[in-house]
Amino acid sequence: MRSPNIDMEETVLLHPTLPPNFAAGGRRKSMPGIRSWLVITESRHPYIEEAGKHSIMRRTGLPARDLRVLDTQLSYPSTILGRERAIVINLEHIKAVITAMEVLVPNSKDPLVASFVSDLQARVSSSYGVPHQHASTEYNDTDAYHAAKGVPNEGTLAASPRTTMDAYRNGGTKVLSFEFRALEVCLESACRLLESETLTLEQEAYPALDELTSKISTLNLERVRQIKSRLVAISGRVQKVRDELEHLLDDDMDMAEMYLTEKLASQQVGDISSRVDIGNDELELDEDRDEDAKTESESTSESSGAFKLNIEELEMLLEAYFVQIDGTLNKLSTLREYVDDTEDYINIMLDEKQNQLLQMGILLSTASLVLTAGMVVTGLFGMNITIDLYNVTTYHQFWETTYGTVGGCIILYIIAIAWGKKSGILQ
Repeated sequence: MRSPNIDMEETVLLHPTLPPNFAAGGRRKSMPGIRSWLVITESRHPYIEEAGKHSIMRRTGLPARDLRVLDTQLSYPSTILGRERAIVINLEHIKAVITAMEVLVPNSKDPLVASFVSDLQARVSSSYGVPHQHASTEYNDTDAYHAAKGVPNEGTLAASPRTTMDAYRNGGTKVLSFEFRALEVCLESACRLLESETLTLEQEAYPALDELTSKISTLNLERVRQIKSRLVAISGRVQKVRDELEHLLDDDMDMAEMYLTEKLASQQVGDISSRVDIGNDELELDEDRDEDAKTESESTSESSGAFKLNIEELEMLLEAYFVQIDGTLNKLSTLREYVDDTEDYINIMLDEKQNQLLQMGILLSTASLVLTAGMVVTGLFGMNITIDLYNVTTYHQFWETTYGTVGGCIILYIIAIAWGKKSGILQ
C-alpha cells in the first residue's frame, strides 16, 4: 500500500503567505526532483505548487521524455506535442503543460515569462469568452445525463470542459476551449518575441550595411559580421517554429489529439451514460431499448461531425500564427538577401581596388624597366675606355647624348604603356 507521506513529499501546495521553500509546519523542503510550477486555472487565481516529476506524470499522463522537453537546463528546439491528456509547449521562452483544466508553467520566475503569465491569466480566466453567472469545476451526473440526451442546461455554465460544449449545444456563440485559449497565448507570445527581435535586428542592420557600402573599415566589417551571426541564429529559431506549425497543420491526427476538452467531456459523458443505463429498469421493452440505441447512435454521429468541424477551427487558429511566423521569416529572408547583396557589392569594390593596385604595379614595373635601360646606357659611357667623344673640347655633344638617352627612355615607356592598353592588360 502506498504511503501517504510520498504524495506530500512529491507535491506541496504553498500558502500565499509562506515562503516558497517552506511547507506546512515551517519545515524547509529541499528535496531533489521537486520543482515549482505556476498553476493557472480558469476559475482560480494563479498559485505556486511544488511537485515532483512523477506527480506531474500522474497528473497529466505525460511520459518522462515529454517532461524533459521542459527542462530549462537542457536545450531543446521549439516543440508542440499533443498527448492524450495534455499538450506540451516549448516555444522559445514559453514552456508549459496545458490540460483541459489548468496550465502548468515551470519557469515562471523568468523575467521574459512575466508578460506571458499575465496574458495567459487574463485570457483563460472565467471572465474571458462567453458570459456566465458562476464557474464550477464540478461535473455532476445530472449534467452529464442531460448532455448525453441533448437536453440543454441553461441554469449553470461550468468551467472547462463544459463551457465550450454547452455553448455549442445550446446554439450560442462558440468560443475556444480552455486548452486552445492557452495555446493561442503561447503562440502569440512566441511570435511576438520573434517579431520584436526581428524588428530590432532590422533597425540595426540596414544602417550598418549602408554605412559599410559608403566606407569599408574594420569597425564596420565587424558590426556587419555580428549582425549576420544574429541573423542566422534568429532565422533558425523562426524556421523551427514555422516547421512545427506546418507539421501540425499537415497532420489531422496530431490536431485531433489536442482536443482535450472534448475528449474529457466525451469520456465523462460515456461513463455517466453507462451508469444511467445500468440503473434503468431491466424490464424495459425491447422497442424502447432500440429507440434509445438509435438516439444514442445519432448523438454520437453528431458529436463526431462536430469534432471534425472543430479540427477546422483549430486549423484556422494555427494557420493564423503560421502566416504571422511566415511573414517574420520573409522579413529575415529579405534582410539576408540585403546582406548578401552588400557582400557582393563589397567584393566587387575590393576587386576593383585590387585591379587598380595591379595596374599601378604594372606602370611602376614598366618605369623601372625603362630607367634600368637608361642606366645601362649611362654605365656604358662611364666605362674607362678611350673613344672620340671624350676628346671634344665642348660640352655640346655631351648634352646631346644625355638628352638622347632620356628621350629614348621616355619613348620606350610610352610605347610600353600603349602596347599594354592595346593588349587589354591596362585600362
